[in-house]
Amino acid sequence: MKRSAEGDEGSAIRAAAGLPVQASALDRLSRQAEDLVAAFETADAAARLAGLCERVEGRLVFTTSFGLEDQVVIHLIATQGLSVEIVTLDTGRLFAEVHALWAQTEARYGLAIKPFYPRHDAVEGFVRDHGINGFYASIAARKACCGVRKVEPLGRALEGASAWITGLRADQSAARGAVALAEADAERGLVKFNPLLDWSREQALAFARANAVPLNPLHEQGFLSIGCQPCTRAIQPGEPERAGRWWWEEEAAKECGLHLGPDGRLVRGKPALEVSA
Repeated sequence: MKRSAEGDEGSAIRAAAGLPVQASALDRLSRQAEDLVAAFETADAAARLAGLCERVEGRLVFTTSFGLEDQVVIHLIATQGLSVEIVTLDTGRLFAEVHALWAQTEARYGLAIKPFYPRHDAVEGFVRDHGINGFYASIAARKACCGVRKVEPLGRALEGASAWITGLRADQSAARGAVALAEADAERGLVKFNPLLDWSREQALAFARANAVPLNPLHEQGFLSIGCQPCTRAIQPGEPERAGRWWWEEEAAKECGLHLGPDGRLVRGKPALEVSA
């Protein structure tokens, strides 16, 4: 399905202003998501990404944090020569290994990954009010830090985009179990596309090894899900994949805010028109 210029502009303006997308635009996004699911639900990940590029006009953005799944998606984008803008959010608190992998990935695939950084005044304000490691004090403080370092830069990265590609997998956590292949993101006025939603970690790792995909060496040290360095630890045997993220919190469904809706819940878009409910 093709997006009209008028619809694109209106949705982009409202999303940039933090306003919900109008009902007619949301219906269009929902139909577009439904169409993508119907066409590619049983396709492999490479075909899903190629199909997205064929069916959705405008700026397509993939956000990478250089985790296992993200590296697989970059490989699929680069080796097919797809017209997808690859961006990353550099929070200022990343592991050195992430920066090294960033450079290695660009060299391996001959591409440039566009960085988005936090607003310096927002970081300065957070540190001034909470302290350099104030995110440990409470869930609210941690989410405020994520808001400054991740959520706000993500908004700029996705401004004007038609589709947002992620490396989400449904089995990464119970909270992500309802992830769909394509979802209508009403807040941002775009389609969210999750080409690896039905992959397992083992499948992603086997693919990466078979195709010489560069991976973060921290994975071999028990860091299965890697975020900011102060907020990530290696997991213990038997722990869930994301147990090492914000490990000091007792909240079960721990997210940084990138994939949350305005109600604080994980966005679980359905590919049908009832998305607006």
